[in-house]
Amino acid sequence: MTISIQFGNRLVSEHDRPYIIAEIGVNHEGSLATAKLLIEAAKRGGADAAKFQTYKAGLIASKFSPSYWDTSEEPTTSQYELFTKYDSFGEAEYKELADHCKKFEIEFVSTPFDLGAVEMLDPLVKYFKIASADITNPPLLKKVASTGKPIILSTGASHIGEIDAALAILRTSGAKQICLMHCILNYPTRDENAHLGMLTGLHNRYPDQLLGYSDHTLPTEEMMSLISAHLLGAVVLEKHFTLDKTLPGNDHYHAMDEFDLARFQVKVKKVHELLGPTRDKAPIATEDISRLNARRSIVLTRDLKSGHEIVDSDLVAKRPGTGVSPISWDEVIGKKVVRDLPEDHILTWDDLTKS
Repeated sequence: MTISIQFGNRLVSEHDRPYIIAEIGVNHEGSLATAKLLIEAAKRGGADAAKFQTYKAGLIASKFSPSYWDTSEEPTTSQYELFTKYDSFGEAEYKELADHCKKFEIEFVSTPFDLGAVEMLDPLVKYFKIASADITNPPLLKKVASTGKPIILSTGASHIGEIDAALAILRTSGAKQICLMHCILNYPTRDENAHLGMLTGLHNRYPDQLLGYSDHTLPTEEMMSLISAHLLGAVVLEKHFTLDKTLPGNDHYHAMDEFDLARFQVKVKKVHELLGPTRDKAPIATEDISRLNARRSIVLTRDLKSGHEIVDSDLVAKRPGTGVSPISWDEVIGKKVVRDLPEDHILTWDDLTKS
């Protein structure tokens, strides 16, 4: 059975080209105009969705919450202070951003970080994204699940038991379509810490779940982290997105821009050309001529008279594969030929007695 989830206008299945989420987050830095430019850039780069983050500093972090990011890139040492810088958008702004996404035919998404944000975003989004940090937040999980919309759940810094528990809460609260995202909660994530092999573990543990990857590694020309994750089964790919990677701040330096995204689209198109449409091993149409001519048939090693009972030394396996296959070698031994046959004759079933 093919696993698929409807994300807005796209039905995404496990072997499809990846569904790309440009994680704008708060890289708009409180400017509605910048947020709109980011939406347009994400669309030009080929993203399927432009995602924001909806929170209020006083609801997401204590005033005494320390930083956990690279302070050489983002010097703010308090989570509360950082969140306060970028929590100015309200319902009117998100409605305007959702309308702008609709105008440019890209899906609007925003991660809610409190129960009020879920209620505000519900009319604006086709699906929800839950951040890794809230995988152990039952009230938020239940609230999101109660909308009945598809859910993308990030699993950064999570034990399997925590993932199991979150899935149980979501399912019993109304969620029917859930995508699990591998993620490492390091900003940035060093390549040796990306642990993309964990996608294999997630697949083995949750074979009926669609998988994705939320990437915090530094972008490269090759976009190898996203390509590798996709090859390991991540069909939803999320990465922070910016207009300028040189800007100061927590989510610019490890983000991709529209040019990174466009390069990735070219590379992943080639990957999908190489992968093909199925994972079930079988001959393809262009191999028919090879099966016929490169496979072997049972061929006679010498002239045989009608009525001769075939013995092993009468036979050899040679190309082409247009006659009796060597798979039937033991079945042919002991049969009699029904006519005179020359050396090197490609044996057919019509040459042999039926019994």
